[in-house]
Amino acid sequence: MTLRAPIGRVRGLGSAKNGVGHYWAQRLTAVALVPLLIWFVLSVVSHVGASYESIHAWLASPCTAALLVALIIAAFHHAQLGVQVVIEDYVSTESTKLVSIIAVKFAAVILGVFCVVAVLRTAVVGG
Repeated sequence: MTLRAPIGRVRGLGSAKNGVGHYWAQRLTAVALVPLLIWFVLSVVSHVGASYESIHAWLASPCTAALLVALIIAAFHHAQLGVQVVIEDYVSTESTKLVSIIAVKFAAVILGVFCVVAVLRTAVVGG
């Protein structure tokens, strides 16, 4: 039995003050993905049946390469944030949770870097 008031027992156990940044990052990447994905789908559809040279010329454009890099970064960051929320909500063991979150962040960074390098290499060198 304790003589502390209920408010005294819970004080300090509340929010860690870091959820708002995660929330806004996820929402902003979602908003950024909408126009980027619309642009990407329309661009791909407009190039159906095009020659390799035509696709390379499209990808070699600085605007196209920059938009593709922005799409890749936003998509991988958004995916990583979403999977992290699922892990935090449904994995109960702290050690498994920590390892899983680190693995997801590492995978997102590595795959994102590979995709960005592929786009830039194709845009600059030509595939």
